[in-house]
Amino acid sequence: MDYRDEVFIAVAENLNFSKAAEELFISQPAVTKHIKELESKLNTALFERKGNKVYLTKSGKLVYGSLKKIKQQYRDLEYELGKLNEAFIGSLRIGASSTISQYLIPSVIASFHKRYPKIKLDLFNGNSFEMEEKLLDNEIDLALVENETSNSNIKYMDFLEDEIVAVTGMQSVYAKRKTIKISDIQEIPLVLREKGSGTLQVIQKTLAKQNINFEKLNILIHLGSTEAIKNFLCDFDGIALISEKSIEKELQLKSLCKLNVKNLTIQRTFRLALRQGPEIQTAKLFIDFLSQYKFG
Repeated sequence: MDYRDEVFIAVAENLNFSKAAEELFISQPAVTKHIKELESKLNTALFERKGNKVYLTKSGKLVYGSLKKIKQQYRDLEYELGKLNEAFIGSLRIGASSTISQYLIPSVIASFHKRYPKIKLDLFNGNSFEMEEKLLDNEIDLALVENETSNSNIKYMDFLEDEIVAVTGMQSVYAKRKTIKISDIQEIPLVLREKGSGTLQVIQKTLAKQNINFEKLNILIHLGSTEAIKNFLCDFDGIALISEKSIEKELQLKSLCKLNVKNLTIQRTFRLALRQGPEIQTAKLFIDFLSQYKFG
């Protein structure tokens, strides 16, 4: 692939010349120039404008599909050549849900990079639903998610167990109680993750099994990250339900207090997600590495 092909892919995926320029660290006129050269070479229009929006033409869609396949074939070739020289070379785009990307995967990626320094890594984060969307749109090669639902176009593998626990700020009126009942969950003000979050999905499913109506909970606010929730708890007389792995530091510093909820355990499994179809070699290498990794 030459550079014009890379520029075309960037524009096709952003459908915006300015964003493609920012992504590639070149000027917008340079992007326009490369696209015009490629259109001239192929003797066809690849994009069309409708108002302020840019769309792929039929030819553009065909070229995009072909170039994406070629790009992946080149990445696989790069990897196989590296194996011949016992120097693994390639690239890998990893997506991770918020909890995993903040509290688990950075140490894994650092160790993987130390073992395979010539594999270029990119990490994207968001909630589990967003990561699966990116996976299906071929924007990432694998995803690490915490939701329990499954998509038929994705294959999943378990990689780590987790527990969602009730926590409150040390200054909260609930910190002195140490233990609460399930019925308290329905009355105490709550702060929870946003819709689309794997954490929220697991909470809803577990409470439903306990015949607790989620819609009747006293939810004060939904926040888009666990860090935001932890900060919110510092000045909030209520509780949050978040991953136990996300509060290890706060428990040591005694800035947050974990509460025991009688007769309620919210267990979940973190999963690795891949698109159905041929395996990407660098992704397979990472999966093998992850399966052997010792989490603290």
